[in-house]
Amino acid sequence: MPRLGEFELLLEENARRRVTRGALYRTLDRLAEKGFLEWELEPSEIPERGGHPMRRLLVTAGGMTAVRDARDVLTTFFEGVGEATPDEA
Repeated sequence: MPRLGEFELLLEENARRRVTRGALYRTLDRLAEKGFLEWELEPSEIPERGGHPMRRLLVTAGGMTAVRDARDVLTTFFEGVGEATPDEA
């Protein structure tokens, strides 16, 4: 089964780095190729969008399983790391 990468799990705020529109859409496409997301285009009546359609995204059951599996792996890893002391920070 394909796995989720770091960028696929994080949002810009959590990653503390800017996310370009191209990187975001490439990631969404990659998630769809892996079967973790499905999407459809929806017409837009919002003037600011200039008539461009919106993507409606749906996380698949496989996507939810992949996120939970990634969470479990990271949780196990960080439990083994332990707490940082002020001298180590």
